[in-house]
Amino acid sequence: MRTLIRSSFIIFLLLSSAVFAQRQSFRFAWLSDTHVGSQTGAADLSSSVRDINGMNDIAFVILSGDITEIGSDAQQETAKSILDSLKKPYYIIPGNHDTKWSQSGCTEFLALWGSDKFTFTYGGYRFIGIHQGPIMKMGDGHFSPEDLRWLDSTLAAFPKKTQPLFFITHYPLDPGIDNWYTVVERLKQCNTQVVLVGHGHTNEVMNFEGLPGVMGRSNLRERETAGAFTIVDVNSEMMFFTERTPKAGWKNPWHSVGIGQRDFSRDTRRYSRPDSVVNKTYPGTQTRWSVDTRFTIASTPAVWKDCVISGNSSGMVNCYSARDGSLKWRFKTAGTVYSTPDVSDGRVVIGSSDRNIYCLDANRGTPLWRIQTGAPVVAAATIRDGLVYIGGSDGVFRALDLKTGKVKWEFKNVGGFVETKPLVYKEMVIFGAWDTYLYALSVKDGSLLWKWSNGNTGVLYSPAACWPVAANGKVFVVAPDRFMTAIDARTGKTIWRSKQHQVRECVGISEDGKRIYVRCMTDTVVAFSSSASSPAEVWTTNCGYGYDIDPSMPIERGGVVYFGTKNGLIFALDAHSGAIRWEHRIGVTITSTPVLLENRRVIVSDLDGKISLLGEKH
Repeated sequence: MRTLIRSSFIIFLLLSSAVFAQRQSFRFAWLSDTHVGSQTGAADLSSSVRDINGMNDIAFVILSGDITEIGSDAQQETAKSILDSLKKPYYIIPGNHDTKWSQSGCTEFLALWGSDKFTFTYGGYRFIGIHQGPIMKMGDGHFSPEDLRWLDSTLAAFPKKTQPLFFITHYPLDPGIDNWYTVVERLKQCNTQVVLVGHGHTNEVMNFEGLPGVMGRSNLRERETAGAFTIVDVNSEMMFFTERTPKAGWKNPWHSVGIGQRDFSRDTRRYSRPDSVVNKTYPGTQTRWSVDTRFTIASTPAVWKDCVISGNSSGMVNCYSARDGSLKWRFKTAGTVYSTPDVSDGRVVIGSSDRNIYCLDANRGTPLWRIQTGAPVVAAATIRDGLVYIGGSDGVFRALDLKTGKVKWEFKNVGGFVETKPLVYKEMVIFGAWDTYLYALSVKDGSLLWKWSNGNTGVLYSPAACWPVAANGKVFVVAPDRFMTAIDARTGKTIWRSKQHQVRECVGISEDGKRIYVRCMTDTVVAFSSSASSPAEVWTTNCGYGYDIDPSMPIERGGVVYFGTKNGLIFALDAHSGAIRWEHRIGVTITSTPVLLENRRVIVSDLDGKISLLGEKH
């Protein structure tokens, strides 16, 4: 096969002048998974840029995501400075590493590069690139509703439907993206020549329901002595994929894809799609109402009386009636809103990537006060006893007066951004940050009582996304290191740690404080005793949800534990036995932590921008 590809490549070079007369031949460089901020990311990218600059026949450069290691502002600025030294134009999209751990609420990428998607025409071919996040969440990739609208308008603007198309995204176009089929079906209506993806860090031939696909290797050197990237040579009949290592030169082409008019309508195979069959299994639970905000929701709503309040990627804070889902009011901020609000005494507090913390009248949406911070705010708020506790991306954790917004105290030594919902427990406020630490501060003056680390130096293992819980003098957390940990609430010392169950970022507590709930990474929910001095299981339930790392916290009310999954399923378990009461699908994507109302009603939002009320028949 490699000999055939090499022979075809030689023929391509010999006949390129004749092919050019039919359609312009050209060459572009394709880089993926540069991971600037990792050990060799910046050096490897700089080496590739210098190499590309020495090649006079490169028309442009494409980067297909995971530009940085953790999406920090500093890492993105470093990547931008390196890429801006390219002598040829480049087109760039983010990957999941750029969008999940984004201290700016994914706004820094836009500020630096102007857009997180691209479209352009070269040599008679149209190139389109969009990313699939997920935005501020762990879980499968997801094409946002706003990006799908952009894709529709871009495709509709094609001067000719027969124009050949190159489509670029980060994840492969398969069920690793929860709504992969929405883009596959759109692309099969076009003359799509190839789909270029990254994420897997290796060269691989792929096929996406009949769409030719190619995965490109990471630019990182990893176990090699130098990084490498892909050169794509295009003529009117073929495209060739060749790996190039700076200074070491060319390898033989490792793959080729024919170019021509595609007619995907001839493909009559039936491909698998998500369904809601499970809802027929539990007909006693129904969606009472559902509203579509049309923008990404990456946070949990707050409820005050008849008000369901939630922010989204448009910068809007919306309030809907808990009774029927009708819109009651809306308030516009100047940035994305991925902060989970809290509400008390008719006042709702929420952060925005416009660097402000807002307090709004929960009944009317009118602003009551606003505090400007030094960076975007993606953190959740907690209100207790007239004080608002909220972290930020500026290294400051604040306690604010709920009525006036005045700062009671500030703790200015947080080493990473905060997204979690703080826990108030025994005169302490406890929260994790993306700096490897869990902090405990005095609620009186914000002084540091203790900070705890799981021992991992990598910030991606921080106990920063779970909402910590506490009972019987212990604080319980789970983290991406797969450990569940019980910490002495007074001293911050580890009481026990367990990796027996593969956990990640989902932990909850029973109403009476006797049980700690964890949702494991595959299928299983486990209840532990909160009073035991070592891990003691109360019950274990195999829910069959598959591999799942969506941080939807298990929440109990009225003897029932509720939690969501990465693929739109909401589960209800008996709190005392773990028996499954019901499961219900509200969509296909990542769901938020449920908000529980009286009469076993559940409010839940998802990454697709939908807010739903579920209820049991009586």
